[in-house]
Amino acid sequence: MPRAVVLTEIGAPMRVAEIELPDPGPGQVRVRLAAAGVCHSDLSLSNGTLRQPVPAVLGHEGAGTVVATGPDVTGVAPGDRVVLNWSPACGECQFCRRGEGYLCIHGADAAGTHYASLAGSQTPLFAGLGTAAFATETVVPAGGVLPLPDGVPFQDAALLGCAVLTAYGAVNHAAGVQPGESVVVFGLGGVGLAVLQSARIAGAGPIIAVDVRPEKEKLARQLGATDFLVADPPLSTDGSAAHPKPTVPGKVRELTDGGADHAIECVGRAATIRSAWSSTRRGGSTTVVGIGRADDKVEFSALELFHFARTLRGCVYGNGNPAADLPVLAGLVRSGQLDVSALVTDRIGLDDVPAAFERMSAGVGARSLIEFE
Repeated sequence: MPRAVVLTEIGAPMRVAEIELPDPGPGQVRVRLAAAGVCHSDLSLSNGTLRQPVPAVLGHEGAGTVVATGPDVTGVAPGDRVVLNWSPACGECQFCRRGEGYLCIHGADAAGTHYASLAGSQTPLFAGLGTAAFATETVVPAGGVLPLPDGVPFQDAALLGCAVLTAYGAVNHAAGVQPGESVVVFGLGGVGLAVLQSARIAGAGPIIAVDVRPEKEKLARQLGATDFLVADPPLSTDGSAAHPKPTVPGKVRELTDGGADHAIECVGRAATIRSAWSSTRRGGSTTVVGIGRADDKVEFSALELFHFARTLRGCVYGNGNPAADLPVLAGLVRSGQLDVSALVTDRIGLDDVPAAFERMSAGVGARSLIEFE
């Protein structure tokens, strides 16, 4: 019987339990997971930063093998190796018709339906982001899987499904980084480290990495950073600045002769977004990848918006097309240009997922990877 990490209530501890999966229905696919990444978005779902019906099985970054398909499924068959796609585009809504499938209004439909139940109790379970990858097996819509190109191991493929697709798209689709342009990256979790690599592959330079933990410098430089800065201290508990004046934007301006062409924020906090904005040159662009709280407000003056003429944009799932980007990323993995394994700092089992959440909360390490096989 499949096992899964179950979130019974928002903010409550998770536990491993047996679950019952139905046979895949029309347009559905059952997948046996080989590996799954623990993403910061899962933490945001578990603590209420993002909406999540409960009880639920979280996890949305995974890869495995198709074990069964329901009626009307033609794109994959049992035995196929696949990557989970947590936001499948419907192809018909106004966003899809504009070529913006990453904004599809139906992309999250599967997250609002019951997909399984707790074994022996018939308690219905929701699938986190429609995928429920923190489980040995899951059932997803047919659009929720992408064929995995040959030559890519499951352990790498799992991270391609979210962290790397998001990072690659942030650099190439959202920001549109060109060779020779300067990039500063705020936050070196799994996505931030993948952004460094994507910027390097795009020919950017200099590439400046910013993180609260100095021990991440060695890995950051290994993956493409030419410079490393320790982030400014956070605000104190009473809301006042713990540092008299942010220093990172000034240092970035010194390293880039006036500010980076592109700042890419991978944290999702108002203070970090503000720092990224201030690190961007006049006429440059600031791209926000991190997911923050609804009540965490970023402030800009009307004058600076006019004076600096910067572009501020959000980035959802890399603002790209996963079906088109995945083969490109697989090619980069096979050629050795993209080192996905370097993003993994902890290889764990299902029972270790709560500890992985604690490390994420503390900003320790990068990706934890659940290895089922």
